Amino acid sequence: MTDHDLAHATFYLSGDTLTPGFWTQYFGVEPKIAIVKGEPFTTPSGRPSRAPSRVGLWGLGSKGAVRGELLEPHLRFLIDHLKLPRSDLRALLAENGIEARFFCYWDNESGNRVPDVPDDIRAMMEAMGGTIEIDEYR
Repeated sequence: MTDHDLAHATFYLSGDTLTPGFWTQYFGVEPKIAIVKGEPFTTPSGRPSRAPSRVGLWGLGSKGAVRGELLEPHLRFLIDHLKLPRSDLRALLAENGIEARFFCYWDNESGNRVPDVPDDIRAMMEAMGGTIEIDEYR
């Protein structure tokens, strides 16, 4: 396993009314994933979904763009790429019932690693009304 396999992060927006094209234009970047609620979609394995999506989803990840075993560089990459924070984002999310989150993959097979999410990133997400989730694998 290489260092870049030990951590990565994805910024997700999700909600029933989410329109992926709006968020692509808003951020000015192409997402890694864009799904419209009620529409079929391609699964991460590349197969067509068996059922329509239950929620709208827009996401951009650091996997493949950032190498390293720490979360902070992955999170900083996404923050920089998406030009976060944005003064109008919290209101846009609230008005449209959209949830924002950083979803972090954290490989800790050795059991001796501690995820590094800096306080300023935690505060930024809290101010936006978003969350940070860490999915730890042992």
